[in-house]
Amino acid sequence: MRGAGNETPHGDPRHALADEAEGYLLAHAHRDQARREAEELCARMPWLTTAQAEELTGHYVRRRLDVTRELLHSTVRRAEELREEYESRYAALRHTLLRRHAVCACAVLACAGAVSALTVLLTR
Repeated sequence: MRGAGNETPHGDPRHALADEAEGYLLAHAHRDQARREAEELCARMPWLTTAQAEELTGHYVRRRLDVTRELLHSTVRRAEELREEYESRYAALRHTLLRRHAVCACAVLACAGAVSALTVLLTR
């Protein structure tokens, strides 16, 4: 995993291969963990035949990976929703800030014009 100091823009193609490899390794680690858990479960059921234990292990691993996939998809969807919310909020804040700066600049220019006009009137 890349650390916080190595952040790159979203979708940067330079790191696509590294991201894919990282995902592959994480998926394999998760599958191996699910298989170990299934084997531990089967070990606690000594009455299962070898075929039954293998079938139970395969079913457990498939179901566990399906649940993990669903969780990851929901996390990705929520991240996209949050990104959209934050981007729209950021755009609104930038618009407000720009408007405030424009008002302040107009006020400064108006004051400068008034001071200049007053200076011209007083020097006559």
